[in-house]
Amino acid sequence: MKHPFTVPARLAPDLARVHAYWRGLLRGAATMPFWDDAKLSDLPDLTARLFLIDAFQDPERFRFAQVGAAIGGQELEGRFLDETDLANPFAFLRAQCSVTIECAGPTCFRAEEAGAREPYSRLLLPMWGDGRISMLLGAVGRE
Repeated sequence: MKHPFTVPARLAPDLARVHAYWRGLLRGAATMPFWDDAKLSDLPDLTARLFLIDAFQDPERFRFAQVGAAIGGQELEGRFLDETDLANPFAFLRAQCSVTIECAGPTCFRAEEAGAREPYSRLLLPMWGDGRISMLLGAVGRE
């Protein structure tokens, strides 16, 4: 079944680099990398548009762990998504996080589909830790 937030066959170049980086972190036959293998500094020219989200369960909640300077920076770090006014480039982020957890795979949001003034795409990539998906690597790319 096709889920919302399906990753398109062709990603924006910066998002394609982040996706390739995530795939490069896979160990053996794993389908997703471990969260502690990802380091935003590994993509220095993209760090301003990268973010990490802590994923919690029972109840399902999401918290900004790190946020690049170009997309909100330290002002958002440590804040739960459900306690934050999520404007662009984070429109529909809570929904995308939930779908990423449920499908246990990459997801993509395209802002022009939601009527954004400046088109952008957002990629979320799940990462394993503590016996479950415990973190999401995110990137914002311009169309």
